[in-house]
Amino acid sequence: MESEYFVYRSVSSGIQEIFITTAGKPDVPVQLQVETFYLTVRDLMAQDNAAVFQERIFGTEAAVKDIQEIRSRLLEDCADPVPPSLLVGSSGICGEYFGIQVHLVAGNVTPEVIKYPEGPAIGRLVKTPHCQYLGLSGITSHANGPASGQARAMFDQANAILKDLGAGFLAVPRTWLWLRNILDWYGDLNAVRNAFFTECGILGGTVRHPMPASTGIGLGPANGRACAMDLTAVLSPDSVIEYHQAGGKQQSAYEYGSAFSRASAVRTPGGRTAFISGTASIDEAGLTTHIGDPKAQIAQTIENVIAVLNDMDFDEDTVVQVMAYCKTKDVQSLFMAMPNKPNWPWISMVCDVCRDDLLFEIEALAIKEA
Repeated sequence: MESEYFVYRSVSSGIQEIFITTAGKPDVPVQLQVETFYLTVRDLMAQDNAAVFQERIFGTEAAVKDIQEIRSRLLEDCADPVPPSLLVGSSGICGEYFGIQVHLVAGNVTPEVIKYPEGPAIGRLVKTPHCQYLGLSGITSHANGPASGQARAMFDQANAILKDLGAGFLAVPRTWLWLRNILDWYGDLNAVRNAFFTECGILGGTVRHPMPASTGIGLGPANGRACAMDLTAVLSPDSVIEYHQAGGKQQSAYEYGSAFSRASAVRTPGGRTAFISGTASIDEAGLTTHIGDPKAQIAQTIENVIAVLNDMDFDEDTVVQVMAYCKTKDVQSLFMAMPNKPNWPWISMVCDVCRDDLLFEIEALAIKEA
């Protein structure tokens, strides 16, 4: 089974960030794929004295539970107590297993496990001479209830953890919002986020709002809640986050009610990282383009992502993580068969995007030497 490996080595500090991606394959048994992948991860952790920073498992509800069991068994001796994010979508052309992303750090660093106050482990903090880099995963409401109430509890919990560490949401360059039944309540999510960001000082009073890059996509957390959040933050006082509210042909998403930047960039342990938000076939006015034409939407989306990368002075070959969210199996089939798409470590899956007429979305992470 083929796996893709992306290793970044910082010449100045000796710190590495290692990105490992594997995508589900329809002609290989799931257990074999997952065991092969995690044995490789385990070997790499031992070889490079590396530790997990963030990790995500994508599949159907049944698949992610089985994968988590295999992971726990194979990484039992080398993994800390922070669980990966378990994210659930619909079965696609590759079956019930979509893929796994693992982000490791290596060098003279040992991630500190971050826990809820008197609760479970929720993330990791990596301290280096040039940055303090935080990753939180699977932040979710502790109780059921209306989706908007769960979303507010999710933001409040994330903010409480950041405050305990001496920071706040102004230190966050990137969020991932996993939203079950997204089309039923995306407007409510935007209202909750806007209110929360206003309270945090992200919105209001300035022309260029320091909004994190973000993805809001129709994948649900495996615990059955309406939503969950992953994020990264930089806790060093001198860390500077660059926010790109517009990119390529896309203007600010905030102009049509969504409080996120098109991309952000910041110094991380192994280099300079660019976070490209969830990007789709949208024009300068924020309107969906190529309605009903999935091939054209796919091509336009990829063009928009590349334009944002170029605006941030990142080459296409710096992309180390990328997700392709497809509205249906037919859209996924078209995407997978598309010739001449960028040679990126793709994971594709079937799930709802934030509008009925959007058929495809991409997010990406790129890294280069600082």
